Amino acid sequence: MVTLSEGKLKSLEAVSNKKGVITAAAMDQRGSLQKSIAKAKGVGDKDVTPEMMSEFKTVVTKVLTPHASAILLDPEYGLPASKARAKGCGLLLAYEKTGYDATMEGRIPDFLDGYSARRLREEGADCVKVLLYYTPFDDPKVNRKKHEIMERIGRECEEEDIAFFLEFVGYDPKGGDAKDLAYAKIKPDVVIRSMEEFSKDPYKVDVLKVEIPIDVKYLKGSRAFNGKESAYDWEEAKAIFKRQDRCTKKPFIYLSAGVSDDIFRESLELATNAGVNFAGVLCGRATWKDGIPVYAQGGAKALEAWLLDRGVKNIRALNAVLEKGAKPWFSRGLYSRS
Repeated sequence: MVTLSEGKLKSLEAVSNKKGVITAAAMDQRGSLQKSIAKAKGVGDKDVTPEMMSEFKTVVTKVLTPHASAILLDPEYGLPASKARAKGCGLLLAYEKTGYDATMEGRIPDFLDGYSARRLREEGADCVKVLLYYTPFDDPKVNRKKHEIMERIGRECEEEDIAFFLEFVGYDPKGGDAKDLAYAKIKPDVVIRSMEEFSKDPYKVDVLKVEIPIDVKYLKGSRAFNGKESAYDWEEAKAIFKRQDRCTKKPFIYLSAGVSDDIFRESLELATNAGVNFAGVLCGRATWKDGIPVYAQGGAKALEAWLLDRGVKNIRALNAVLEKGAKPWFSRGLYSRS
């Protein structure tokens, strides 16, 4: 058992509900959000101003955080939104720039200029979040570089005594489509082997933010099944979920990866039915992405009205699934209080 410092304990308590489950909303999207708003408005990306980005994030934060244990924002456009969150709602701040360093091979993460774990805490963060594009099947030199960077971030968070949430998203290093059947077949190994790697002590990660280990569109018999080729049946999928549950002692939460709210909820139900001990979610686009065209055409007031209706229904439906399936972050038995 690992003794958790007082600072990290407070970090995790700040972003969890009273039961210790993390029911967090994610609103740290930048490049993808800007492109989506621009497309919906029929304008160029640069016509979506920083003020518009901040306005969108502020409305989402104001409406959804009464129903969330925490919200994930970015320091670039999200700091005004952080002031609009509900009382008692924790704050995670993203450390990385949007996307990755396009000047280098292998999707190496790039970090916000002038920021550090200390600076993020000074901006009000309860926890630090880093997004890493990662696959165990990439060039070992690329992965060694990523390992070194994550070790540095882990040490930095430890020195600042703030919890470190590491989010990793898989990809095909050969440039294939991460949404096709071929990738669906290797996705379990990408997700599980990544979890195994970053559960190791040198990274000092406190909570893993991970993908669902299967693509439910290729799960035969699921509501999301595309009706064509399948990558797994339920017994195979259940075995994959169980492998994921066994692969780490660290608490982990699921990310929605931009799927629709109904597909994400089904995925969580499958994890629950397989007996996975997951600690909650950090869910973004599944909850609010359908509000983007509403904002693009009608502005902040129209978005707020949509969120008060559809957005709140989405997050309440998600919370109902978590109420049945998610377990407290401390229930995996890894951490003890110092």
